[in-house]
Order: sequence, then structure tokens, then C-alpha cells
Amino acid sequence: MRCLLSVLLGLTVFTGRAQQPDFTPTWSKGVVWYQIFPERFRNGDPGNDPQVSDQRGAYPFNDSSAFQIHPWGSDWYELQPYERQNGHNVGYNIQRRRYGGDLQGILDKLDYLQKLGVDALYLTPIFWSPSSHKYDELCYHHVDPTFGPDPAGDKKLLATEDPLKPETWVWTKADLLALQLIDEVHRRKMHIIFDGVFNHLGARSFAFQDVEKNQQASPYADWFTVKSWRNPATGTKFEYSGWFGVKTLPELREDSTGLVAGPREYIFNATRRWMNPMGKGAAHGIDGWRLDVAYDVGHPFWKKWRKLVRSLNPQAYLTAELVDPIEKTRPYLRGDEFDATMNYNFAFAVHDFFVQEAKASTGTQFDQRLRALREAFGPGVALNMMNLVDSHDATRIASAVANPDSPPMADWGKYFNWSQKSNNPAYNARRPTAEQRQKQKLIAAFQV
Repeated sequence: MRCLLSVLLGLTVFTGRAQQPDFTPTWSKGVVWYQIFPERFRNGDPGNDPQVSDQRGAYPFNDSSAFQIHPWGSDWYELQPYERQNGHNVGYNIQRRRYGGDLQGILDKLDYLQKLGVDALYLTPIFWSPSSHKYDELCYHHVDPTFGPDPAGDKKLLATEDPLKPETWVWTKADLLALQLIDEVHRRKMHIIFDGVFNHLGARSFAFQDVEKNQQASPYADWFTVKSWRNPATGTKFEYSGWFGVKTLPELREDSTGLVAGPREYIFNATRRWMNPMGKGAAHGIDGWRLDVAYDVGHPFWKKWRKLVRSLNPQAYLTAELVDPIEKTRPYLRGDEFDATMNYNFAFAVHDFFVQEAKASTGTQFDQRLRALREAFGPGVALNMMNLVDSHDATRIASAVANPDSPPMADWGKYFNWSQKSNNPAYNARRPTAEQRQKQKLIAAFQV
């Protein structure tokens, strides 16, 4: 295997075929990324720990049962005493757990991350949200108050502004701590990108709450894909589209020109806020964005948005969550939308070759798949791809190597269901063996 690895690493040259011009940033080529899920990274400030009321509106919709900050390092599958009181199983309680991770925790570990050889940080969503994952954001222009030093004070401050008027937007202490984090990252000659969730907002967002209350009279009435308005006289219910059918994630409305004017301008203003904070310039703003479910937002919006982003910072990096084959991915990577993707096609190939055993692909097949990915979009894109082997949305590689000969990872629905202990009692939910750890290290070495 080690000899084969050396051969495969030697195949990372590009062919001499004509390639499209390089439109990608210079700094992001070949960098080592470190993904941070802030709520689960480190509790740097126990004084801002979330309260049970902070998860109001998030699944499993229980903000009344006993609650406490979950103990770090505890067994994932073991219910804590406070959890046993609600009578529900571990799957239910996992959704209620909060560990208290925050921005101070990231600041505290920047030197450690730099020593690891990390060049750039990708933060999953940090904007205000009731969930632990924060893909159900209440807004795009404020950091979650529980990630900063003064949650109560920040919430009072937020009540003073008009979301439709950027000139009224305040800078909370959590926002300011995010700016400090950006500056500290840059001081170490590292880079940082935020997660943009522009396909939908959370059901408790300022805009959707107003629509639910005021219906057609809401100034945000045209922001969402509404199927029917509430009408007591006819008995008609208020119905709308949620992403993937999830009602806590109302989708923003699009027409032939992309996202409609209201949400588009709001997103543009939030983009300016984080890329040029307080008008101080790009040096004090984030270095780019990872775009959630980019495949569910039309091309016209991304083209307009990229122009704005590059006008704010010509070296900004834009990477998209896309899980499609090469031909369906190609339209996003022509220089007018994104610079790269979260390269799940790389992950699929790695799993088929390294993780699988009896079902493993051959070295020739693996090489062909990697070559196709390298040559599909030009060397600039290839050097900017996030070549992941797992993520917050996918089975962690340690779990994968402990469960070889799974369904193909690329067959995501089947693979996901198979990899859930609740669906598959035979799934090994414990740590890998020493031999499997060696395989995991080999995968990490290849990935770099």
C-alpha cells in the first residue's frame, strides 16, 4: 500500500491539454484547511454558555426539560442524568446537547492550530441561530450572542435596529469578537472563511417571523416561497416551502434573475459587513465564503454575488457545497461563480480505494478517477479544491475505516441510512482498531 501511495502521489501532474484561464485566488492554492464546528470546538468562556431558552424553535422543540452544558469527553451514546429525566432516547437527546463552544475557544487555540500547520480556517455557521449546527439562521448580519462575551446585552442591542436598514445595524460584543478573531488569524498569516447559508433562513428569523404574523402585509412577504396565505374565512392555512421539506428552514424565493430583490439586497449588505467591516477594508474582513447547498440556488444569483465579493476583495475565495458529477459541476467553475467545491468526489474515490476492503476499487480505477478530477476544471481550480474525506455532513473517517465494505459513499441516501446505528445494529460505533488507525493515518497522509 505504501509503495502504491508513492506512485499515486507522483501522478498529481497536469496534462498539457489547453486549460481555462486561472481565475482563482493565489493564497488558497494548496493550503491546509481546518474546519471548525464552533459549538463543539472549545468552551473558552463559560460565562456565555447557552441556556435552554436559546434553543427555542430548534429540533426536537423541547426547551422546557432539564438542561445543562453537556460534559466534554463524555460517552456519546450514554445519557447523562439530566437527559434521563425527559424519557427520550439518545438520538433525541443528542439534538438538545450544547457543549458551550464559542469564539473565545477558537481564539485560545489559534497558536496551536498554526503549529499544526494549518493555513486557513473554515467556520461552519456562526450567525445567530437556535440549533447547535446553526444552519437555521435568524439573520446573516450578527454572530450568535452565545458565541460572544455578553449574550444578554447583545440581545437587548439587537432589539434596537431595523433589519431592513443597514445604517441601523449595531455591532454587538459577539460581532466585535468575530472581528478580533479575523484580525488575530490574519496576524498569524492565516486566512478565514465563513459559511454562507443563502438558500434559506430559519423559521425564527426576523423576516419569517414577521411573515407568519402579518402575512401579505409583511414587508418580507415576497422573500419566501409561499404556497398559500392564512385565510380564516376560507379555512386556508399558511403554507410555504422549506428546504428539503423541513419547515424550520423556509426557502428564500427566486425568479428567473435569481434570488428576488429583498433577500438579495439583504445578503449583499451582510456580505459587505463581513468583508469590509466598518469600512476598514478587506484586510480586516473575512477572506471568503463556503456556500451551503449551493446547488439549490440558481446560477444568476451566484454570478451577481461573485461580482460583489470580488469587488470587495479581488483575492476572495469562494467554495461551494456541490455533490454532483463533473459535468453537472462544470457550470459552477467557469470563473463567474466559484473557485472550488467541497470536493466530495475526491472523498468518494478515497473511500472506495482506501476504506473498502473486499469491495475496494483497483489502483488503476483510483488513478483514473483522480486524474479526471484534476483535469476537469483546470489546474487553478484543482489546486483550490477542498479535498475532504469527511465533514460535518458525512461519516467521520475514523468511523468509516472501522466499517469497511459499506455501500458506496457516493450513493449517499443508502450510505447514510446504513451508517446510522439506529438503522443498522451491526454498525460499529466504537473506535477503530490499531490496524484501522494505521489506515486512517495513511488516508490523512494521502490527503495532504
